[in-house]
Amino acid sequence: MTATQVENRTGGQLLVDSLLALGVNTGFCVPGESYLAVLDALFDVKEQFELITCRNEGGAAFMAEAYGKLKAKPAACFVTRGPGACNASIGIHTALQDSTPLLLFIGQVSRDQLGREAFQEVNYREMFKPLAKWVTEIDDARRIPEILQRAWQIATSGRPGPVVVALPEDMLTDTVARSVLPAQTVRFDPPLPATAQDAIRAELAQAKRPLIIVGGGGWTEDARQALANFASDWHLPVVASFRRQDVFNNLHPNYIGELGTSVSPQLAKRVEEADLLLVIGSRLSEMTTNGYTLVQSPVPAQRLIHLHPDEAEINKVFRATVGVAVSVNEASTSLASMSASPQAPAWADWLAAAQTAYADNLASANIIGDVNMFAVMQTVNLLAPHDAIYTNGAGNYTGWLHRFHRYSTYPSQLAPTSGAMGYGLPAAIAAAVTEPDRTTICFAGDGCFMMNAQELATIARHQLKLIILLINNGVYGTIRMHQEKHYPDRKIATRLENPDFVAYAKSFGLNGVRVTKTSEFEAAFANALDSTETTLIEIMVDPRQVSTRSVAA
Repeated sequence: MTATQVENRTGGQLLVDSLLALGVNTGFCVPGESYLAVLDALFDVKEQFELITCRNEGGAAFMAEAYGKLKAKPAACFVTRGPGACNASIGIHTALQDSTPLLLFIGQVSRDQLGREAFQEVNYREMFKPLAKWVTEIDDARRIPEILQRAWQIATSGRPGPVVVALPEDMLTDTVARSVLPAQTVRFDPPLPATAQDAIRAELAQAKRPLIIVGGGGWTEDARQALANFASDWHLPVVASFRRQDVFNNLHPNYIGELGTSVSPQLAKRVEEADLLLVIGSRLSEMTTNGYTLVQSPVPAQRLIHLHPDEAEINKVFRATVGVAVSVNEASTSLASMSASPQAPAWADWLAAAQTAYADNLASANIIGDVNMFAVMQTVNLLAPHDAIYTNGAGNYTGWLHRFHRYSTYPSQLAPTSGAMGYGLPAAIAAAVTEPDRTTICFAGDGCFMMNAQELATIARHQLKLIILLINNGVYGTIRMHQEKHYPDRKIATRLENPDFVAYAKSFGLNGVRVTKTSEFEAAFANALDSTETTLIEIMVDPRQVSTRSVAA
C-alpha cells in the first residue's frame, strides 16, 4: 500500500486519517477541551470509527487495554491533559505489565504555554517514562503520520505495550497538506532455530519431571493447536502463568492448572520439584513464581528453557539453560515439528499424578454461609456458552473464577496481571463493544466494582449487553485475609459500606437482582443469559469466606 495525500487538513483531521489508515477504528474517551479538534475530526468519520464515551479516564484506558488483549492490536484512548492523564495512568501501567498494545492520546497545553506550568500542564515524557514503551509529543502537525506509524510499530512489536502521544492544542488546529501512512509493520519472525530445537530435545531426553509454562499474548489458533499437539506427543504437563489461562485449552488432558494467587499447594510444590521448565511466552513474573520462590533468581533450581518474543526478557531475572527470542506462535509451531520418541517417557507417572491433583483441585472448596460459590461456579460453567468472555479485576473473589472455570477458547480471559482493581467492568464493556456476538461475564467484588461503578452509565449510553456477577462480602477481602494472617485481632480499614447495588443498576435502566441463597442463582443467571439487556446479579457472600480454600473464625 502507498501513502495517501490529503490536502488542507487540520492536525486533528490528519491524526484521525492516520489512525484509520493504520487500521485503528475503535477508541475510548472522556472528552476534553484540550483535544476538541480531534473530536471534531471524529465527527466526520462516525461510520468508520467507533468512539465509546466513558465516565472516567481510568475506565477508558482499561477498555482500550482490554481491546488490545482481544484483538492483538491497539485501540485509541483519548483523554484530556493533567487530571485526565493522571486518571488514565492506571490503564497504561496495566498495559505495560500485561504486554498489551495501546495508543494513548493526551491533549496538551498550547506550544507557547509549555514550560510555564500552564493550566493542567504536565511533562508527559517524564510522567509516563516508566509506564510506557515510548512517550512523545507532536510539536509539528506535518509529522503526525510519521510519529503515528512509529507509535504503532513500537506498540505492536517485540513485547507489545502502550505508547503515549501528547497533542498540543494549537498543533491540532494547524492546517497542513500531508500524506497518511497505512500500517506496514516490519517484523522478521523466524522459526525456532534448529540448534535450539536440538538443545530442547537434549534437555527433554535427560528430564524426569518436566513442565511447560505458557503465557503472553497474541497467540493464534494454529499456534495454540500446535502447542497442544506438542504437549500430547511428548506427554508433557502444561501450566498457565498468572491470568493467562486461556492460552492453553484447559479441557486438554495435559493441562494441570494455573499459577498465581489461586495456585493449589500441590501445583506450587510440583513447580518446585520439576527438573525442567519449558517456558513459552511468560516472563515468569512475581505472581507466576510466588514472589520468585517457585523459580528462584538468578539461577533456578530447575533447568530453564525460556522462549520469549523479546530478547530483553531472556536472562533478565532468571539464568536460562536455553534462551531464545522467538514469537510464541513460531515457537509453538517449531516445537510441534519435533518428533517425540515412540517409547513411553520417563515422566509418565509424573504426568499422571499431576492430572489427578488437578482433578482433585476442581472437585470441592471450603464453604461457609448461605451462598455456595463452588455451586455458583458449577452453574456458570454449565449454562454459559463455551466461548463466553470472562473479565475480572483484583481481589480474593477472583479465585472462584481462576480456580473453577476451565477456559477452552482464546481469547476469553480479560484479567489484569498488574493486579489492578476496578478492571473487570471496563474490560467487560470493551468485550461487549468488540465481540457483541459473544457472551461477556464480568466477575467483580464489591470493593473492586465500586472503583469503576460509574461505567454502568457507559453501558446504558451505548446499549450494551453483558452480565455482571457482583460478589458482595462487605470487605476488602484480600487485605482482610492478610490482616487475619499477619495481624490477627487487629483488623482495620477493610469494612465496606455499600449502596443498594440492585437499585444502583436499575437507576441506569439495567436489570438488577440479588441472590442471598445458592438456590436462587441458577434462575437469575439463566434469565440474565436470555435477556437482551445488561443484568447485574448481586451475590451475597459471608465475609468469613476469605478465599476458595479458607474461612475466617
